[in-house]
Amino acid sequence: MLDWLFRPTCPCDPAAKAWVEKRLAWLAHEFDDSAFSGRPVVLPTPQFFPDQFDGSERSIRLMLDRVCRYMDVDRDLVDLEFTDHCHKISLVNDSGQYLPTAPAATYSQKNEGFLIKVDVSEIDDLVGLVGTMAHELAHARLLGEKRIPRDVFDNELLTDLTTVHFGLGVFLANSPRARSSKMSKWPDSELRRPEYMSSPIFGWALAHLALFRGETDPPWAKYLSLGARANLKQGIRYLVATADTVYRP
Repeated sequence: MLDWLFRPTCPCDPAAKAWVEKRLAWLAHEFDDSAFSGRPVVLPTPQFFPDQFDGSERSIRLMLDRVCRYMDVDRDLVDLEFTDHCHKISLVNDSGQYLPTAPAATYSQKNEGFLIKVDVSEIDDLVGLVGTMAHELAHARLLGEKRIPRDVFDNELLTDLTTVHFGLGVFLANSPRARSSKMSKWPDSELRRPEYMSSPIFGWALAHLALFRGETDPPWAKYLSLGARANLKQGIRYLVATADTVYRP
């Protein structure tokens, strides 16, 4: 009688749900070798990052080289520079919401390769640092390889989703960049669209990754924060109960 109260639901709204499924299919067409097809899910463990990290430029470069390997980017094409925005002032709008400040990292093309600038304030958050590197290298795969135009509406969203496709979604899911102060609307919808993937959107994408890897209880879920793990489990429950997705890798 009360079954309707406990029916599983998708962690994200209908517009975000449809976008995840559509773009996962697009990524599968663009990159057939992925975490969906057998590549490992990269985790914050010595297995994937065995190099000693001491905060030096050399250790950061070694970490970047590892992430390059996992994102299938030639390390020799990627230059690394450091910026310092640790003293930046955080501003808020009339609603008390934080406004975007200088990004933790930026990507740009340089001659035949790419330049990634990393804010030194990121160094104390290794999970966030790897996520930032993966995001910027995803730009290299998408923009640098001319797979999408820079002005496409979901540029940053798709860049986040690309890290899930290559198996590094755990890092960004633990430190999503979505902010309510910087939202627009999904095309042909009144629903609000974040510039970057939110935790519920990551939950839906990672639920696809888990189930299409045959993992109803993925071992890598323990590396997610409590909120991210809850969104993942909600997505898995919904997919198992309904099979409601157009994505078929």
